[in-house]
Amino acid sequence: MNNLDPVEIVLIEDNPHDAELALRALKKHGLANKVQLLQDGAEALDFMLGTDASGQRNINHRPKVVLLDLKLPKVDGLEVLRRLKADAHTRSIPVVVMTSSQEEQDIVESYRLGVNSYIVKPVDFDKFAQSVADMGFYWLLLNKVPT
Repeated sequence: MNNLDPVEIVLIEDNPHDAELALRALKKHGLANKVQLLQDGAEALDFMLGTDASGQRNINHRPKVVLLDLKLPKVDGLEVLRRLKADAHTRSIPVVVMTSSQEEQDIVESYRLGVNSYIVKPVDFDKFAQSVADMGFYWLLLNKVPT
């Protein structure tokens, strides 16, 4: 996807298998036209906060939802969440943590930092694909965000 195009979903996922499954599920349900895949926390912050050196992204085009894994290289997902919710420009963008962690401390800290939803990735492919599709439908089609 060209970084100048408006993005609807930002998928921040370092596991290529999980990223591919999520993208496939979104595509199957017609929700993958405007998805940006980012593979580490530093890349995610650069993209979301407009701090990348290329200047290729118009930060005024805000995504409708961010799907965030917690276990990321370079900058972990909780720090990404902290920074997104601390920035006035990105604070109101819904963030859904989508992770394998069922640790109570991760759940509590995510909500303390302002996450909009916390979903544990199902191990089963069909359940994982259905979870992603359900999230996509809700956040892209049903949820209303300020403009």
